[in-house]
Amino acid sequence: MTDEKTGTEEALKTTPLDALNRELGGKMVPFAGYSMPVQYPAGVLTEHLHCRQHAALFDVSHMGQASIHGPGGAAALERLVPGDMQGLPAMRQKYTLLTMEHGGIMDDLMVANLGDDHLFLVVNASRKDIDLPHIAANLPAGLRLERHDDRALLALQGPAAVTIMAALAPEAAALPFMGVARITLAGAACLASRSGYTGEDGFEISIPAEKAEEVARLLLAQPGVMPAGLGARDSLRLEAGLCLYGNDIDETTNPVEAALMWTIPKRRRAEANFIGATPILAALAAGPARKRVGILPEGRAPARGHTPIVDDSGTTLGEITSGGFGPTLGGPCAMGYVRTDLAANGTALSLMVRGKPLPARVTATPFVPHRYVR
Repeated sequence: MTDEKTGTEEALKTTPLDALNRELGGKMVPFAGYSMPVQYPAGVLTEHLHCRQHAALFDVSHMGQASIHGPGGAAALERLVPGDMQGLPAMRQKYTLLTMEHGGIMDDLMVANLGDDHLFLVVNASRKDIDLPHIAANLPAGLRLERHDDRALLALQGPAAVTIMAALAPEAAALPFMGVARITLAGAACLASRSGYTGEDGFEISIPAEKAEEVARLLLAQPGVMPAGLGARDSLRLEAGLCLYGNDIDETTNPVEAALMWTIPKRRRAEANFIGATPILAALAAGPARKRVGILPEGRAPARGHTPIVDDSGTTLGEITSGGFGPTLGGPCAMGYVRTDLAANGTALSLMVRGKPLPARVTATPFVPHRYVR
């Protein structure tokens, strides 16, 4: 999971790592209401490839962090998300969706079971002031939502991440994929998960805000670690075929057409007791009119978001939702929505780029294989 579109210049918030980001030469841009580094002096291409080959450190402190406290929190959350929260083991986490009455997606999020009637949530920055009041308003008596606006979040991603964590916090390095552990870094009590949004092995680390810079400096001092910004984060997640909220999924998108039905297990489909279950399951039964697919443009020209997908007569068949150059892939890649009859791998399409139709084909994602630890 990553965040939505660039915000405005007005009243930008900053993360606890703002001073460090600027010291490191970060090019700061408005993003989801925050001033965030889009890249550092090495540049997006170098940061992207360094993450694939070594380890990159991302400041993702703009994301929303919160906890649900009290008995029955997992059952209560299942009213709002279609994932299996009650079956989530202690110290494990899961990707899921906040769904809406009409079947749209309010947000995508991570949920961790910390045991002792404590669920830990990470939501998108641009949606947290929508998500968290929505969740709080739907919790029954005896449950409480606590926002963690006093915490930072770092993502250490890449094949060298586990070696780095083995030296600093061995209990984190021993985690399975989607495992969670309480660890100590630079004297700070942190929460680490073996997860990320790059397609690489790695960790996301929740840290008290006042210790964030000290922990970040500790991680950056380790061999092979480079700071990376939003630009590399976006190209990495695109190559990994992962959705960006606000681009590939939003309030108008049904999980069925978004190819996210894997997030809704058999029990939840049978119970059909989550918000939006009726339209979502109806779309599953009838089949969606459109479907999110991977698309490989031929040649070197990338197709950006909102590029029309057309047939030979110029009739619009769909639209690119995310697209760009894949540094690891060595060429352009994209995701978008097409009519279901055009969604089979290998289907030829045309992309209207700068007024010219360019050939492309539907392909499976991820474009670059995931390297999560298993």
